[in-house]
Amino acid sequence: MYNIAIVGASGLVGGTFLKVLEERDLPIKNLYLFASARSAGKGVVFKGKTLVIEELTENSFDREIDIALFSAGGDISKKFAPIASEKGVIVVDNSSAWRMDENVPLVVPEVNPEDIFKNNGIIANPNCSTIQSVVPLKIIDELYGIKRVVYSTYQAVSGSGIKGIEDLQRGLKGEEPKTYPHPIVNNCLPHIDSFLENGYTKEEEKMINETRKILNKKNLPITATCVRVPVLNGHSISINVELEREANLEELKVKFRETKGIVLEDDVKNNRYPLATEANGTDEVYVGRLRKDFSIEKGLNLWVVADNIRKGAATNAVQIAEILMKK
Repeated sequence: MYNIAIVGASGLVGGTFLKVLEERDLPIKNLYLFASARSAGKGVVFKGKTLVIEELTENSFDREIDIALFSAGGDISKKFAPIASEKGVIVVDNSSAWRMDENVPLVVPEVNPEDIFKNNGIIANPNCSTIQSVVPLKIIDELYGIKRVVYSTYQAVSGSGIKGIEDLQRGLKGEEPKTYPHPIVNNCLPHIDSFLENGYTKEEEKMINETRKILNKKNLPITATCVRVPVLNGHSISINVELEREANLEELKVKFRETKGIVLEDDVKNNRYPLATEANGTDEVYVGRLRKDFSIEKGLNLWVVADNIRKGAATNAVQIAEILMKK
């Protein structure tokens, strides 16, 4: 049995940690919940018992804790993850704080589970859009070799947390946004996170750099355009790939069907393709619209959809914890 902590227990991902831990029935002895002083004292039900959220302090880890799941923002992670790891806790962090640290593994269990055990007390959970993208890309790379990737994302408002959801709800009532710079209702915003001097956004840069790190391809040419769309939950991504060898679509479909964690939805004659509404509330990565890109010699297009709060955040972190426990 293991002692588990959740940091950021009152947030959208923190609440989903609780759901996923309960659903997957991990062997938990004690579960400790931490958040800001504002949320301290609130009760949360887990497996029929009410747990009280504690204020996160530098002394929070002065008890026996095996694994801590963090989702409280980069600043909190930078401060408290080292404190926890110094006290023997393995931290699985959902922020961007540690992802590009060369001493911290960046893990998607279906892609690079072996990296989990290269940790020095901290393991990074990738960006939600990166997670769902690299699951099929790993297979494509193993079969045909990847030369270049072009990402175009259609990201749900839940990716901005509760504030993004509230902005969509405000817009549906005809009210002005408070989180986004423009109304999200009836709109697409090519603006996720802040803009960099090179014209890309931080979100786009995350997808580029994280994909390279997870696939262990430091110089892989990648470009991305990340767009916020008026969808409540579930990110959709168009991925264009240039390959080293010609893809065999039927072979690739068979491989996707055989792969745990992937659902192939590719029957366009019957209007079957991945949808955010279908992915919502699930832990799989949905893949479809497989077709060759005839504009280049060895090109491939695919459409990838997943629940960004579950597989894109909470479930991926819990899967990492499960592997740690089995070891």
